[in-house]
Amino acid sequence: MNPTLNKKDFEDLTTNLKDLAYSYIEKYSPSKQQLKAYLLKKYLFKIKGKQSKKEVTLIIDQIIENLEENRVVNDELYSDSKARMFLRRGYSLNKIQQSLMIKGIDKEFIRNSINKIKEDKIEPDFVSALKLCKRRRIGPIRPEDNRKIFYKKDMGILARNGFSFELSRKVLDLDLEEFNKLIRII
Repeated sequence: MNPTLNKKDFEDLTTNLKDLAYSYIEKYSPSKQQLKAYLLKKYLFKIKGKQSKKEVTLIIDQIIENLEENRVVNDELYSDSKARMFLRRGYSLNKIQQSLMIKGIDKEFIRNSINKIKEDKIEPDFVSALKLCKRRRIGPIRPEDNRKIFYKKDMGILARNGFSFELSRKVLDLDLEEFNKLIRII
């Protein structure tokens, strides 16, 4: 595309995409990949201009690069904040890592975020497993008669949330009294 031939269309497209980017950032605070996917979808389905997909991706990359230089979009801060939020929700470190990878965060940022979590808390997976048991009312919270019946089901719930077998067994074998003490500490 030669911007001098159709300069008005080029300027309109960039301003439209910038406006869309700012409104999306204002509402959701996304990662770079999420913002790029959003802008590309908006162009393809809503704006439907005459430029090729390659040209549009170059424009979108320039917009994202500009936003990054102005510190509006920062994947490192995004990774740290999402990792802490996921930990509060009771996600295991494995599940946090997978969730951040899906969102398009660089592996180095993910590793740094997980290392920060490990420094802050003593055995963050154990704490997260306790929170998950409390939220889902599984394991030690179940009535004593039902614990043996639902043991496999509870193990499956913890496994699907990324906890290891040993940790899951450790959490599910806790007494209700001990579990309540640990929850109060957290």
